[in-house]
Amino acid sequence: MRGRWRRPPWPRTLRARLTFGLVVLLAISCAAVGLAAVIELNGFLTSRLDEQLAETGNRFAVSLEHGGSLPDDHDGDEHGDDRRQATGTFGARLVGPTVTSAAVIRPTGIVHITPTAHDTKELAAVPVDGQGHTVELSALDDYRVTATRGRDGDVLLTGLPLEPVEATVHRLELVAGIVFGAALTLTGVAGALWVRWSLRPLSRVAATAARVSELPLASGEVALPPRAPEPDPRSEVGRVAGAFNRMLGHVEDALTKRHASEERLRSFAADASHELRTPVASVRGHAELALLHPGPVPPEVTRALERIAAESGRMGAMVDDLLLLARLDAGRPLERRPVDLTRLVLDAVTDARAAGPGHRWALELPTEPVTVTGDEHRLHQVLANLLANARVHTPPGTEVTVSLETEGTSAVLTVHDDGPGVPEDLRPGVFERFTRADRRRTDAPGAGAGLGLSIVAAVTEAHGGSVGLESRPGSTAFVVRLSTV
Repeated sequence: MRGRWRRPPWPRTLRARLTFGLVVLLAISCAAVGLAAVIELNGFLTSRLDEQLAETGNRFAVSLEHGGSLPDDHDGDEHGDDRRQATGTFGARLVGPTVTSAAVIRPTGIVHITPTAHDTKELAAVPVDGQGHTVELSALDDYRVTATRGRDGDVLLTGLPLEPVEATVHRLELVAGIVFGAALTLTGVAGALWVRWSLRPLSRVAATAARVSELPLASGEVALPPRAPEPDPRSEVGRVAGAFNRMLGHVEDALTKRHASEERLRSFAADASHELRTPVASVRGHAELALLHPGPVPPEVTRALERIAAESGRMGAMVDDLLLLARLDAGRPLERRPVDLTRLVLDAVTDARAAGPGHRWALELPTEPVTVTGDEHRLHQVLANLLANARVHTPPGTEVTVSLETEGTSAVLTVHDDGPGVPEDLRPGVFERFTRADRRRTDAPGAGAGLGLSIVAAVTEAHGGSVGLESRPGSTAFVVRLSTV
């Protein structure tokens, strides 16, 4: 199986990207400068070689035309003109496409060579224009040659080696590579330090934002950390820091106002609940006392007194729930003692069977008792509210299963029913206060104020646990997790 090609990793941080971009731009600039210098030097040296060929003329090639001696108008001797030509000078005579003679001047004298078929083809292709042209000879490597017409209708070629030019160009390439490599390395290190120093205020802004994100803002905490330092406001980083600090100021003001409003609301709920307990109890007591009157009472009056007693009882329960939520919101500590959760589940299910005989109740308990640390009365209220919720919001015949198990250091309590499920639009806010399955106010038996599940959530969170909902048509489960340590 062929391995999949992976794209090279791209720098993630802004600092790395800026440094990488700086080095890449400098590398491109260095490569462009080096390439231009190499091309320019190669062209300059090649033109100088062409000038040298023009100054030399075709005297060496003419000597080959005359069998190795110069014509009368040249001052030569029996050794040809090797003493007047630079070492490495090449000469050749062509008659048609055939090389009749070819030689090169060595430090020891003239050395005749036998061109290969490739060399013959290369030399025959040189234009007879007196200009310099580059050819690659298998026996001599690269040469710069010129071609002129001879006296006998032949073609005379004279050339000089390109090796000095190539050596000089290669040396320039090596020096440029070393210098540019060192420059790129130094620039990369210096650029990274410079970018790090330039973006230091932005790093402080990020650190401040990280500290703000870790604050428990939902619990009413409004003491934000010190503001990020603001550099020059004319710079981009300075503008970001300034905008961030102004945003923190607005957030702090909003949190302060929200916290004050919530505190006033909690105080009002606690005070109102506390003050309502006495008159509600008094109304209920007077209604029950009137029902105990021995004399004859009209049926409609009896019915009215019964309704007054029932509604006052319901209002008293609502007041107690509101007062409990207000105390939990205020952070009132709960009792902390060992609680046998298994026994609480047994008692709560027994009470639920008596209150809802039309439902089928099932228990799934571990063999060993499960003990948690908390407030026994409030934990019993959590169980009672969950079972009452299952009883009220499912039709008779629904099977409700209460299971208890341990997972590591947590006790997991699940109340599952096979009823119609929680409507999808209610699921996100099912644990909020005054959330009801039927949003319309009703006096139907069993209708509550929508505080039962909010008490479940508040008591569970006060114990350091969590509660969740998983619901779909035919399956609804409330899962409570409490620590066993």
